[in-house]
Amino acid sequence: MESKKRNILLIVNPCAGRTRSRVSTFDVVNQFPKDEYEFFIHETKGQGDATEIVRHHADGMDLVVCCGGDGTLNETINGVMDLPQRLPIGYIPCGSTNDLASTLGIPTKLPAAAELIRSRQMNSYDIGLFNNRYYSYVASFGAFTRSSYATSQRMKNLFGHAAYIFNAVFKEWTNIKTTHMKIEYDDGEIEGDFSFGAVSNSTSVAGVFRFDKNKVRLNDGKFEVLLVRKAGFADAPYLFSMVRKKQYDGKRIIMLHTSKVKFTAEHEIPWTLDGEYGGEHKTVMVHVLSKAIDICSPEDHELFEPITEEEEPEVKVEK
Repeated sequence: MESKKRNILLIVNPCAGRTRSRVSTFDVVNQFPKDEYEFFIHETKGQGDATEIVRHHADGMDLVVCCGGDGTLNETINGVMDLPQRLPIGYIPCGSTNDLASTLGIPTKLPAAAELIRSRQMNSYDIGLFNNRYYSYVASFGAFTRSSYATSQRMKNLFGHAAYIFNAVFKEWTNIKTTHMKIEYDDGEIEGDFSFGAVSNSTSVAGVFRFDKNKVRLNDGKFEVLLVRKAGFADAPYLFSMVRKKQYDGKRIIMLHTSKVKFTAEHEIPWTLDGEYGGEHKTVMVHVLSKAIDICSPEDHELFEPITEEEEPEVKVEK
């Protein structure tokens, strides 16, 4: 008896990544045996397309495969979260940074990424709910935030991740703005002036900020909150040194672990969600949705192991 083929909804962002590193739809499909897989292919043409494709074409599918960058994956996840029966997600990363792929241990080379999807190895993954929108690995405000979505596609195509660094250092560092905020989380609240903040479920944010892998778990029902108090150009050496060493002193740089967090600012400020513009908000509520989706990722990945009481890092905060 002939076995049933697996139906794959393949979403391709043809503009993602550097020109010379892009993969064609044919290349993707050719990685899967024709007698085992049936592909239903849709290309994105603009912002929000991946979400709509999932919403309208997921019926009868066994798996959604996203081929693009972190922004395309964000849109794909938003579509999957709206389904009555959430489909598992496969990810073929071909963006400029691919922070989430690095965190999940997903290979950036097509053959290896496809092999992982064919293996059907899945891990449950926590998702963030930012007011009324889902995101996969980071929501951020403040310094360097704008560079992620203000970097032109042409710059990203030519220079890859270096384009973000150029924008951050040469266009934003000399014009850092500080916002007075009250931040409420599981264990208390903080109030003060902040130059940067991020709520993440990743070991890397924008390819610049990197976290100790021993302090991050991807399915523990908690996200990491990184906060940088008021900073100016003269603070750059100290801050970059702390970030490079992955050290957070609880005074200038604060790291928290929480299942929910509320930000209340004095005025509306811009946010990014997974590297894309997330709108301007005065009040933001982030909830962690524990193990909300299943995503193709390596078996026994260290970041999916639960944190024991002995491993739980001590959080020191000066209010």
